[in-house]
Amino acid sequence: MARFLIQGGRTLHGTIEVAANKNAILPMMTAALLTEEDCIIGNVPAIADVFVMAQLLESVGATVEFLDARTLRINAAHLSESEPAEHLVERMRASILLGAPLLARLGRWSMRHPGGDRIGTRSIGTHLKAFSILGASARSEPLAYRVAAQELRPGEIFLEETSVTATENIMMLAARIAGRTVIKNAACEPHVQNLAEMLRAMGACVNGAGTNRLVIEGRDSLSGAKCDVWPDHTEAGTFAALAAAAEGDVTIANVVPEHLEIVLLTLERMGLDFSQENGNLHVRPSRLKSVPQIVTGPWPNFPTDLASIFIVLATQADGMTMVHDWMYESRMFFIDRLKEMGARIVLADPHRCVVSGPSTLRGREFVSPDIRAGIALVMAAIIAQGDSEIDRIELIDRGYERIDERLRALGAAIQRID
Repeated sequence: MARFLIQGGRTLHGTIEVAANKNAILPMMTAALLTEEDCIIGNVPAIADVFVMAQLLESVGATVEFLDARTLRINAAHLSESEPAEHLVERMRASILLGAPLLARLGRWSMRHPGGDRIGTRSIGTHLKAFSILGASARSEPLAYRVAAQELRPGEIFLEETSVTATENIMMLAARIAGRTVIKNAACEPHVQNLAEMLRAMGACVNGAGTNRLVIEGRDSLSGAKCDVWPDHTEAGTFAALAAAAEGDVTIANVVPEHLEIVLLTLERMGLDFSQENGNLHVRPSRLKSVPQIVTGPWPNFPTDLASIFIVLATQADGMTMVHDWMYESRMFFIDRLKEMGARIVLADPHRCVVSGPSTLRGREFVSPDIRAGIALVMAAIIAQGDSEIDRIELIDRGYERIDERLRALGAAIQRID
């Protein structure tokens, strides 16, 4: 396993560019299984999850090739296996996104319960119910699922939860079913919109992307397509919060402003001095103040993936802030590490914590629990006094490309030890 050694208290300045969206590239890769023709995906992030997904696609018979460091070619003309490799499924929640393409192409799929970050209960019941509405039969076994269909049909689906991966799975399956499928209470995050762009390029008609009502006119067959991955708004929010906490003078490049509206509104309420111009977000040193609460919710509300980051930011703001993530009951459990560093945080219940700031943080040794808590601990270590060591950084590598190199370019003292 690898670890980060971080010397805290350094001033951050310079420019850092936002990489491509982790949560967009993974469903786009699985969407390539819907056709027998080549799909070319550009602006691919160099993160661990991309390589795991590539192996998953290969395990079901697809060919995955890097044309260059940022471009993937995927061909699924010889798709043959309906059960992805178990050891890979256990590594990533996004494994579930193979369900729709395999069902559309082979009429069946089976897999163990997908793995991923341990941030709470992550049922796939919403997926299975939607598949059944579209003509499939689903059987759940202990920690495993089997889904099959003799004839798929379009339908109208109301999602009981606004699940991103369920929305994406239904979009992909509906794209390969001739006729009109409607998804109500759909997720509408930027990565869902990016997938819709790819499905349209493949020949499906997808209307309503970016809203909670999607209408998909599917086809019996889809063509190959070329599509680029959009910039990662979660990474942009992460860098903005880090610059704010470190009182840095930092320019964040490759930002899509409309993807950051709630994040920037929250930072503005916290007193951050920033400006935007030509896709750049410039953050200047500021004295931060608390806000009464930060509550996560379905897009366009505050994203759950930034909850951990903003808990750390709240430790540097003057006053008390409650952070409420109603989605995942284990999201907050990393705060014990922050308390060991000197943060004043009270865990109200598994979904809410109250942060009192500002606090002087001190370096410590930790193990990264998941992607988002891991990057939050990196952020805490950068603004802390003294040295920190963070183990199991492979989890951070799943979602943040060459994060140590990019942060060193801003002046952070961070080293990777393999």
